[in-house]
Amino acid sequence: MQTALPIASGLTSAEKAKLWAAADKLRGHLDAAEYKHVVLGLIFLKYISDAFEEHHAALEAQRDEGVDPEDKDEYTAEGIFWVPPDARWSALKDNAKQPTIGTLVDAAMEALERENPKLRDVLPKGFARPTSTSNVWAS
Repeated sequence: MQTALPIASGLTSAEKAKLWAAADKLRGHLDAAEYKHVVLGLIFLKYISDAFEEHHAALEAQRDEGVDPEDKDEYTAEGIFWVPPDARWSALKDNAKQPTIGTLVDAAMEALERENPKLRDVLPKGFARPTSTSNVWAS
């Protein structure tokens, strides 16, 4: 029986604590009904980015054989969502302390929808609200 979410299995205790602190801070600014969409959207973004990055690493190891790890078809053929460079979790994490992180997350969600027709009009947006939501990422 699995006791932890797969998405949290690779996180250290410090990273988990940081996520909880950020979630608590974010929740303070949002209505509960809205909060679940924000959190689920971020979890989904992290999940598909992790799957993408795992496959990307495998493709990178095959580069000498002529495989292009930036070829969208390499991912869609395996049932993996294509994640554009600016929408990857690593790119968002690198900019997490920027005051524009909400805008970057919105752009990531839009890019995912644009590149993956199955996701059109499904992913949450509105992370760049004037409520100090963007400060959550600095936690």
